[in-house]
Amino acid sequence: MTRRGARLTDAQRLDWLRLIRTENVGPRTFRALINQFGGAAAALEALPGLARRGGRHAAPRIPSLREAEEEWHALADLGGRFVATTDPDYPPELRGIEDAPPLLAVRGTETALAAPKVAIVGARNASAAGRTMAGRLARDLGAAGYVVVSGLARGIDAAAHGASLPTGTIGVFAGGLARPYPPENLPLIEEVAQSGAVVSEMPIAWEPRARDFPRRNRLVSGMALAVIVVEAAERSGSLITARFAGEQGREVFAVPGSPLDPRAGGSNRLLKDGAGLVTEAADVIEALAPLRARGPSDEVEAPPPRLDPPAAPPDTVRGRVVELLGPVPTFPDDLVRLARCTAAEVQIILLELELAGRLERHSGGAVSLR
Repeated sequence: MTRRGARLTDAQRLDWLRLIRTENVGPRTFRALINQFGGAAAALEALPGLARRGGRHAAPRIPSLREAEEEWHALADLGGRFVATTDPDYPPELRGIEDAPPLLAVRGTETALAAPKVAIVGARNASAAGRTMAGRLARDLGAAGYVVVSGLARGIDAAAHGASLPTGTIGVFAGGLARPYPPENLPLIEEVAQSGAVVSEMPIAWEPRARDFPRRNRLVSGMALAVIVVEAAERSGSLITARFAGEQGREVFAVPGSPLDPRAGGSNRLLKDGAGLVTEAADVIEALAPLRARGPSDEVEAPPPRLDPPAAPPDTVRGRVVELLGPVPTFPDDLVRLARCTAAEVQIILLELELAGRLERHSGGAVSLR
């Protein structure tokens, strides 16, 4: 383990950027590669061979150093910077989730990133009462020392951000920082960047797609100690945020609404399922007091230095592991036991398959074939 503050050099940060932007490399794969090879530079060198052994004929596309430098400078031109999980200003709660982004593109203050946070989310087509409630909660939480996190969407998100501007707020992009969304919130987004921070894990010019919003939602919940849902319909994106919060061990709260209003159907169901009932910020502040007093851990994982690259598993072992995999999620420990091989061999084979585009990772560490 290593203390926070082990800052990367610029060269290392560029290698991290190239690795996380590589085809078929997500946060979990990035972490596995770093753990296996001891650094991004060694992992980048090993990628073509890993993908080939996984069954891919052409190597995954790896951004060039020039492309990484261009993104780096484009972010700097926006007044932003890349923050790595090893940096002291990386959001401490976010660092602890299993698929934490290795690098966050950030415009804003270190103070907002380091502060304790509460997420407020809800309907885009929110009622006047819902927006008023979101604003009241945001103001009172801000006065109690919490930074408010949300997704910069219309309705509840915008109300929560606007009310917490004086005390600090963080907006999470679904696309890149050069592609703010929705367009009508551009003035608000600029105010959020000035008073707190806006962040994204996506390439700077990435246009947000429908499937990027759930991915964004896991960061909203992952940054926070708790998520408050205000006016969420059934099948709402806010319920996805609440689900992520539960998986990440966060507290989940909901504001009760009229049973006659479909905008409250999802939030009322959360209450039936055990979410904490909120009628004022004090409900949340009291519940979070023990967590806030304990504070986040000062330690993060650091892979041991590796002098030699790990050996490729024998074809016989690879064949047994691949045969055991299928569309049903399976845990790596079961693969180790049933294939009669080592954990290190299984991890390398899973990396090979993932880089070849044949593997899908699930929450809790399970894997399946695509």
